[in-house]
Amino acid sequence: MIRVNSFRAGNEDLIVLIGEEDSNLLPQLKESLLLIAVDDWNRELSPWPAEKVFKKGEPFSGEAEETIKELTEILKPYQGKYRTMTIAGYSLAGLFALYTCTKTDLFDQCLSASGSLWFPCWTEYLKEHPLHCRKVYLSLGDSEKNTRNPVMASVEDNTKQSRDLIAAYAEVILEMNPGNHFNDPPGRIYKGIQWLY
Repeated sequence: MIRVNSFRAGNEDLIVLIGEEDSNLLPQLKESLLLIAVDDWNRELSPWPAEKVFKKGEPFSGEAEETIKELTEILKPYQGKYRTMTIAGYSLAGLFALYTCTKTDLFDQCLSASGSLWFPCWTEYLKEHPLHCRKVYLSLGDSEKNTRNPVMASVEDNTKQSRDLIAAYAEVILEMNPGNHFNDPPGRIYKGIQWLY
């Protein structure tokens, strides 16, 4: 189950940030910010079932479509009130943001910061299911591919391939950042928002 964690009023643009709990995140934003909390990332944000990637981890149950339905209901009061609506997420929430934009035209823009684009069959899916938004920001840490996990090691190649596929129909950028997956998530999200706006 997803829920609104907080809403901060700003200007006439709305950013819907998926999976974040901290209402003090990104205090420098001028845009309105809606934080959507998620109870179980592996269940609620994964697009389809997949095996676990860590020995002590959980498998992915692939219930993102149900989450998208819940999100659509949550967003009804906000529709038509903003010049642009952007969906944003970090890690698995970044993958979810992209997947959501293949399922709905609610969003004008999409931000996937250090998105889990290593997810099995993602690029194959993206070839057949274009995003419905006009502007896309992708980012990645330049050492995220340096992992012993063979599935996750594909993240940089898959992210570059995703950028190339999206470039056929939308404005897109891939920005590489120094460091691994855990280096400054708020800063990476903010850089993406700056580029989008």
